[in-house]
Amino acid sequence: MGRIVLRGVQKDFGADTVIPPLDLEIDEGEFVVFVGPSGCGKSTLLRLIAGLEDVTAGAIDIDGVDATDAAPGKRGLAMVFQSYALYPHLTVAQNIAFPMRMAKLSTAEQTRRIDDAARVLNLTDYLDRRPGQLSGGQRQRVAIGRAIVREPTAFLFDEPLSNLDAALRVGMRLEISELHKRLKTTMVYVTHDQVEAMTMADKIVVLNAGVIEQVGSPLELYNAPRNLFVARFIGSPMMNILEGRAASEHGAAAIGVRPEHLSLSTASGAWAGRVGLSEHLGSDTFVRVTLDDVDEPLTVRAAGERHFNVGDTVHVSPDADKLHRFDESGLRVV
Repeated sequence: MGRIVLRGVQKDFGADTVIPPLDLEIDEGEFVVFVGPSGCGKSTLLRLIAGLEDVTAGAIDIDGVDATDAAPGKRGLAMVFQSYALYPHLTVAQNIAFPMRMAKLSTAEQTRRIDDAARVLNLTDYLDRRPGQLSGGQRQRVAIGRAIVREPTAFLFDEPLSNLDAALRVGMRLEISELHKRLKTTMVYVTHDQVEAMTMADKIVVLNAGVIEQVGSPLELYNAPRNLFVARFIGSPMMNILEGRAASEHGAAAIGVRPEHLSLSTASGAWAGRVGLSEHLGSDTFVRVTLDDVDEPLTVRAAGERHFNVGDTVHVSPDADKLHRFDESGLRVV
């Protein structure tokens, strides 16, 4: 269970259409990530699925049943928000039990589900604590536990890691991925962080101004972006895009090449340029190179420690098999 189908779903706010009609299928057990820049409509789309916003047009089916007009509590979904929304005066166990109390489940059933969720989320030793005694990551796990005990058809996550620091984000990212593998329940996850999307998703939905630009696996989007928007958005650092003479040499209006598919030489190469700033990460060095006839600097990824001085003349060569070509409208040329 947990298949969600959107058919011609549209959302207007007054005279403004924030999500033009779109179709999307989320299969049972999939981990689907909605990703895109701020204001692209990803959270609104999630709220439409949850029933927290009314659709202007179209239909939403959940496990073959039309849920377009169903109340949020009748859709069999559980949502985890960016804010933990925990009750500070209640213990962890009481916070997790809250939705079950509202559903009037028996005390024995509540205890069973709390213990199961706590074991899955490593919260067993914290059930008697209050939220103020927990770290940010532990509070987020409590919020997830409150969703788990509802035994939903699907989980909906709305940027759940945004309030955590970098180290906790990495840890929680792994925990949520492992949780998905254990529960095998459909998960729909919203983020603006394309690294989260690449590392967590079975399927990524890239949104831009409410429009689905591309749907596919992380590697499909990385290796074969449908257009310039996806090419620029997926990948960190982003893909280098060149226009003008460098692109016309390859029969395209624009070409794209990822930083790891460029090589640096002080002797010779396809394009000459000057070194700007370098970022030394230990395992890799990211070198910014301004080409002689291109305004936008290129980012080149070099393995290990590479040392250049600002202003050094270097030559950059792309891996010809890894070039991406785009036409005048920005679409990928196959």
